[in-house]
Amino acid sequence: MANVPNAAEEPLEHVTVVVPTFPAAANIEPCLRAVRASMPEADVLVCDDNSPDGTGIRADEIAAELGAITVLHRPKKEGLGAAYRHGFRHAVEGGADIVVQMDVDFSHPPEQVAELVSTVRGGADVAVGSRYVPGGGTPDWPLYRRVLSTYGNVYAGWQLGLAIRDATSGFRAYRASALADISVASTRANGYGFQIETGFRLSAVGAKVVEVPLVFLDRTRGSSKMSVAIMAENLALVTWWGLCRRAPGVTGRFRRTRLAKRLTGSAVAGG
Repeated sequence: MANVPNAAEEPLEHVTVVVPTFPAAANIEPCLRAVRASMPEADVLVCDDNSPDGTGIRADEIAAELGAITVLHRPKKEGLGAAYRHGFRHAVEGGADIVVQMDVDFSHPPEQVAELVSTVRGGADVAVGSRYVPGGGTPDWPLYRRVLSTYGNVYAGWQLGLAIRDATSGFRAYRASALADISVASTRANGYGFQIETGFRLSAVGAKVVEVPLVFLDRTRGSSKMSVAIMAENLALVTWWGLCRRAPGVTGRFRRTRLAKRLTGSAVAGG
């Protein structure tokens, strides 16, 4: 009788963890070591936007020691979305079946990477580390920051019909096929709005999204890059995408105006 392969013996999906950096020299070594401890079988892809503090060089040194780490030395800072698009493309072209995205500053616990990957392996298209499901939270945040974040997510969910309660979370694991389904390479947002834009597209295609509780502790290394300007940009993007969703005829006509042509290349003009 022919031997029937045991499902438990089938090779696991290839995982690549994508980590954008700018600048992060103090964080990169402990982060890479912690990710390796959490997911020894995973490849890691560092997307460094020519950090002036030598983050990319330090990442090369750690890569030489640990192995299975690739450092993409990008020529300049172009924003979070641009770094992730580059990293996702490189990961998928390299054979990744599951792609994880995370920050390097320890606000996303490296030890939870394995849980996100396990959730995708269990049938989800996307696993999201979520502050807004039971078990998640932001215990270190001041009240004003909690209010802004909560309001922002509620507003985005209402405008865009999102299937994700924590649409601004940047701690996710994607099935590679889900990235293809949402045509992630054609996304336009380059700031933190990238997370909302991908969440919008995931909801639109009916992806199976599972939110895993995330206790988001304030970063112990580095400082937050969030600002009033970034929050205003996100609000404008969500409002525009909401208009595109609710009134496509009106927004379609706007794209043909002289003003829209002046804005060509921006996330708002692109929709």
